[in-house]
Amino acid sequence: MTSALVITGTDTGVGKTVFSAGLTLALQATYWKPVQAGLEEETDRETVARLSGCPTLPEAYRLRTPASPHLAAARDGVEIAPMPLPDLPGPLVIEGAGGALVPLAGRRLYADQMADWQAPVIVVARTALGTINHSLLTIEALRARRVPVLGLAFIGAEVRDSQDTICRLAGLPSLGRLPQLPELSRATLAAAFRGIDLTTIRGAL
Repeated sequence: MTSALVITGTDTGVGKTVFSAGLTLALQATYWKPVQAGLEEETDRETVARLSGCPTLPEAYRLRTPASPHLAAARDGVEIAPMPLPDLPGPLVIEGAGGALVPLAGRRLYADQMADWQAPVIVVARTALGTINHSLLTIEALRARRVPVLGLAFIGAEVRDSQDTICRLAGLPSLGRLPQLPELSRATLAAAFRGIDLTTIRGAL
């Protein structure tokens, strides 16, 4: 059975792709972004391949419009169906689209897909103002669907009170923090990822 970790975020643009690239590199894993909405710029799969040098799987859905997956799929004339986990050896890092409650099709949300997978989820959160509310809402939504949540990874400058408060109220560990990197490369990402708790993450695989 595939050993998978799912990366979700508290919002779009929170830093999921950079964290996914760093984790893929650190674990020497395979990367998969099942739903890619928006193809005009470098895709998340292309970014992770460039930053990690690790294998990537083709997207299940490549949608032209940079929008919520349900809308992008409708504009492309397709419907996003439930997606099984790929069967492959070694660890798999799966990056979601947007946040946990992004709609995929009809009433089905990305969190429902995560519930089907039953793979441990890492919630990537900003350290900026508003992160306590966004993070706790995301965790409650996942837990309501019995999605296993491994912990939180923070992106940005250290804000100790916010980070500690989220973890305390959620009853989850902090898996570390990635600062904003002025130069984003494989080397700088690998160096920054030394602050991430890989022991806990590996233990979940």
